Amino acid sequence: MKLASVDDGKNLSWGLIEDLEQVPDGGVRLAPATLRTRFPDLRSLLAAGALPEALPALRAAPVQGVAGLRFAPVIPNPSRILCVGINYLKHIHEMGRERPDYPTLFTRFPDTLVGHGESIVRPRISTQFDYEGELAIVIGKTARYVSAASALDHVAGYTCFLDGSIRDWQRHTTQFTPGKNFPATGGCGPWLVTTDEVPDPAALRLETRVNGEVLQEAPVSDLCFGVRRIIEYCSHFCALNPGDVIATGTPGGVGFARTPPRWLESGDTVEVEISGIGILRHRVTDEATAA
Repeated sequence: MKLASVDDGKNLSWGLIEDLEQVPDGGVRLAPATLRTRFPDLRSLLAAGALPEALPALRAAPVQGVAGLRFAPVIPNPSRILCVGINYLKHIHEMGRERPDYPTLFTRFPDTLVGHGESIVRPRISTQFDYEGELAIVIGKTARYVSAASALDHVAGYTCFLDGSIRDWQRHTTQFTPGKNFPATGGCGPWLVTTDEVPDPAALRLETRVNGEVLQEAPVSDLCFGVRRIIEYCSHFCALNPGDVIATGTPGGVGFARTPPRWLESGDTVEVEISGIGILRHRVTDEATAA
């Protein structure tokens, strides 16, 4: 099933996405007030393990078109967003690095992400705004010291992720954090696809387009460290909790590595499409100049 976080103009809500073929741009069954009182967001629903309990009320809610709704990041308030860098072999080579022995990790803050259809913002202090399409994992059950063999048991589902990067700030030092945490430079969505629909994430295929041109394309099976290994590794240095988001890395073809570099500009449309999940779409705008 597909679950999304949306803004209905009054409140941040969540619901069940379905009827994608019958309703233009899809339909949503918004969680009724009784559910939102107990579980105000998807993170609290996952933490309580209450999705099976909530399904009858969700499926009884009326379907409405998504037109007029604004999508929020799938998990609007994650306790942590972990990102794996240089994790596809082609991207490792284009970035001039050796194959790592362990995953390269950095963090993003929640305010760096916007929902599907919302604008991403090129900061006024840089023109080196780069695209990175990724598959993201959403944790559904607390994971601590888990093995790769049991890692998928702790996953709620998967979504698309745009790890927008401010390359000059990313490369100030060997630490990525500054270039990855400008506000509203990335996206997560459009919805969470639960594991019953994605039994094997390695079978998925990812594509990133800018203004319709395919710039990144790779099977998820090309990851240097796959989903199981990423969860195993991360669960050993921290406790992964329901609603935590892990972006798994981007394929080759980023703007930084092209000749000449392909930076995002105001007016560009960026799409991250993953088979079996959907399309995450954003338009680029420039940050307003300070008065």
